[in-house]
Amino acid sequence: MKRWLARLNPLQLWSRSLPYRVVTSTMLAAVLILMATGWFLTAQSVQGIMAGKTQASVAEASSVVTSMQRDLSATDPRTTSLGERITQLTREAANRGKVGNQYFVVVETSIAQIGTEGVASSSIPDSIRAAAADEDGLWSTPTMIRFTDSRPEEPGLVVASRLLAPGQEPYRIFFLFSTGQEQQTLAVVQQATLATGLFVIVGLAVMVYLISLQMLRPVRDARLAAERLAAGHLTDRMKVTGTEDLAGLARSMNHMAAELEHKITELEHLSAVQQRFVSDVSHELRTPLTTIRMASEVIHAHRFSFDAASGRSAELLSAELDRFEELLADLLEISRFDAGAAQLALDDVDLHGLSTEEVAAVQRLAEESGSTLTVLASGNCVAEVDGRRIRRILRNLLTNAIEHGEGRPIVVQVAGDDKSVAIAVRDHGVGFTVAEGGQVFNRFWRADPSRGRRVGGTGLGLSIALEDARLHGGWLTAWGRPGEGAQFRLTVPRRAGDTVRSSPLPLIPDDVKEDVDAISN
Repeated sequence: MKRWLARLNPLQLWSRSLPYRVVTSTMLAAVLILMATGWFLTAQSVQGIMAGKTQASVAEASSVVTSMQRDLSATDPRTTSLGERITQLTREAANRGKVGNQYFVVVETSIAQIGTEGVASSSIPDSIRAAAADEDGLWSTPTMIRFTDSRPEEPGLVVASRLLAPGQEPYRIFFLFSTGQEQQTLAVVQQATLATGLFVIVGLAVMVYLISLQMLRPVRDARLAAERLAAGHLTDRMKVTGTEDLAGLARSMNHMAAELEHKITELEHLSAVQQRFVSDVSHELRTPLTTIRMASEVIHAHRFSFDAASGRSAELLSAELDRFEELLADLLEISRFDAGAAQLALDDVDLHGLSTEEVAAVQRLAEESGSTLTVLASGNCVAEVDGRRIRRILRNLLTNAIEHGEGRPIVVQVAGDDKSVAIAVRDHGVGFTVAEGGQVFNRFWRADPSRGRRVGGTGLGLSIALEDARLHGGWLTAWGRPGEGAQFRLTVPRRAGDTVRSSPLPLIPDDVKEDVDAISN
């Protein structure tokens, strides 16, 4: 369940699903556009409906005020009370407003408020009350119509004016028009706009998704074809339909597959020829080399009976034959790596014990060079490896350290953690530069060609060691500094098939205090 929910994580869907990204991006853009369009339509609707309502209300109020003002001006104060007349006119206007629930009327005199019953004076904003007290004319503003009885308040529009009576202070008159119907109309418009937007978004999402699937289907077919080609199915081809760009993609993929099949067939043929050549050369060289070796041993055994020059030649012949046999073995091993034919014979091996044995094997050589060998170990050092190949790596690292260690101490460290085991060989000899460190694993490369070898070597040792490390799924890395020595570190996974993500030992030696450059392979 958790895994299924994790697959629905929007961030993960965004990173691994192109249709999801297309649909999401389109939806975000559509939502923004629809929000802007909906806001504009709603604003225009509100403005239009309320402007029409205001215009009609002002016109109605103006008509009533004009009629009331005419009747009030014609009133004779000597025969009729102005208070009674304004009250009568106000009631007539209120009764007219009740027809069809058009408006409410409120007239404020100096002593009382008359007009439609039940309308609270708080329905009239102070701002429009002050405007009507100062100047003649008509003023309007939105308001909330409140009542003194149980009726709920409702949105409305108040229109204010003044009535002038002979010899009296002006009377302020207010008309309150309900805008509830207009608000309902606006609510319907808003709901229609929202529903239309939702329908558009859903329809657009479905349409974009279907279009994206239609557009991405050839791309997915191309991906699957590429994966099958990578898996070795070189005869698979994509189906070509139509003549548009997507059909061109299928034709290009098929052409690439055909060319790739042709090239791989050529390479397989060349690889087979190379392996057969190496095998034939190896077989053919073994017989004459064995004969030469036997003759060389006879000559070497009688070298003391020869003159000085002949005796020295016999010694050189024996040494070079040893080196030639070693070179032939290394070349055969390199050819196996190149052909992908190298295999591991895995077993649980204690790398601490293996290191101790290899150090003992080269102890005499180290003593001749004046170097001391020390083995330090920590943690569980057992790993599932090919012991023969690990021995070959370590032997090569030790002989190199002795060769270039300038007679100084050599330290071999072995350490293990939960995931991997590492062996580091540290010498304090000539070292190498960063530029040279990038080439130490190249075949037949030597940092100083003029420097003579004391312990032989074919120039292929580190290259083979690197391939052995990679065959285990591990690392072989190197650090060096001129005059301060070098350190080579082998790291292999504790269990075969695991991935090495870190090493139990640092690449830079602990005795180096400054930041230095490292070479990794």
